[in-house]
Amino acid sequence: MLTFIARRIGAGAVLLLVISLLSYLLLSIPDTDVGRQILGPTAALADVDAKNAEFGLDRPVLAQYADWLAHAVRGDFGTSWFSGEDVTLAVANRLPVTLSLMLGATLVTAVLAFLLGVWAGVRRGAADRLVQVLGVAGYALPGFLVTLVLVLVFAVRLNWFPAIGYTPFTESPAGWLATVTLPIASLSVASVAGVSQQVRGSVIDVMRQDYVRTLRARGLSERRIVLKHVLRNASAPGLSVLGMQFVGLLGGAVLVEQNFGLPGLGSMTVTYTTRGDIPVIMALVMLTVIGVVLINLLVDVMIGWLNPKARIA
Repeated sequence: MLTFIARRIGAGAVLLLVISLLSYLLLSIPDTDVGRQILGPTAALADVDAKNAEFGLDRPVLAQYADWLAHAVRGDFGTSWFSGEDVTLAVANRLPVTLSLMLGATLVTAVLAFLLGVWAGVRRGAADRLVQVLGVAGYALPGFLVTLVLVLVFAVRLNWFPAIGYTPFTESPAGWLATVTLPIASLSVASVAGVSQQVRGSVIDVMRQDYVRTLRARGLSERRIVLKHVLRNASAPGLSVLGMQFVGLLGGAVLVEQNFGLPGLGSMTVTYTTRGDIPVIMALVMLTVIGVVLINLLVDVMIGWLNPKARIA
């Protein structure tokens, strides 16, 4: 298992390096005069050139990347070109908001999807058809429509949750829970639909295996068979899809934070990307890739624990 984890960590490190290089090169392609954007159209050419030189933009792109990488590996992502704030500190201040949504949506997806998938796969019949209908509906409904319905019903009419805003957990745990409930629910609908269908199919396949019939013939209870044997062997595909859904949640968080007025990384991404602020964008890209790598590593470790044959892959 340690060798298995080491291989995954090594692959993740290589992925980080490759994506950082490609991202920096792509961000440097647009012929944007950053100094002119900051100083304004009436600024003197000498002042514009001095501002660009201050950011190192007069150097070759690979030299700029090497300098950025040397600082990034030490956790220093530089200073925002436009706001002048420390990038690492700015990202750290917004990270708890997005992290709350991501972890909350992943937890809700895992619990509900596995419960629905196992229930449909074991019970079949009406339960199976109901879960399939819910899965199709969850995929078919646009995200903005789900968000609109949640806000109209639970925020406007019932007044159970606030429609916009964010309360830090350190200020009020109850207030924090109230402000993240609707955004997490909005993020989770499509994810639950996708993962539950995968778990349902895996459970049905495992239930048809010969060893399950053998266990029944030996007199084991259906509950023990499902919890100890079927669920263990059917979990791997569901975990794989859950890991992929995490990547989708990152994209969905951008829209959700905008809709609910949350001061997270999503709104920050929109603001600084339109400006072409490379230090901030690179920090956000690296944070996103690290999150994806860690989630995939966790999924791989769990699958390797559930199925030792997967460790040799």
